[in-house]
Amino acid sequence: MEDKYEEIIREVLDEIDSSLKDIKGLKAHQRRLAFSLSLGCVNLIEKYLVKKNVLKSGAKINHLWFKKKLENVKKLISNQIVCPVENISNFNNLLKIVCEIEKERNELAYGKIVSEDFLRKQINLFFDLKKEIEK
Repeated sequence: MEDKYEEIIREVLDEIDSSLKDIKGLKAHQRRLAFSLSLGCVNLIEKYLVKKNVLKSGAKINHLWFKKKLENVKKLISNQIVCPVENISNFNNLLKIVCEIEKERNELAYGKIVSEDFLRKQINLFFDLKKEIEK
């Protein structure tokens, strides 16, 4: 199961890498980045929960949940795990990062083009999440 997460995360990292190297700039990749970062976040969270041995068998995390208030996100995730959310170390921090990325997803995917700096900020948030999860 963990291989599935690694494969998807590698794909997300490839998209980030190619967008950072593209001479046309990050803006040319805005929509793909929006989808990739969202997908990457959900997979990192699921991978983290699997690593902690708390994700129920067959359970899935939905990216749409992260558009809600943090307390509602926790309630939804608590249905997918075998222990109280509060028992998972550093989970609040991780959820806050994902919520920050996810709240901009639809605007990035379907809205107007944003600045390179804003896209870079989203990418950096993703890397912060990845770093925290891989500690």
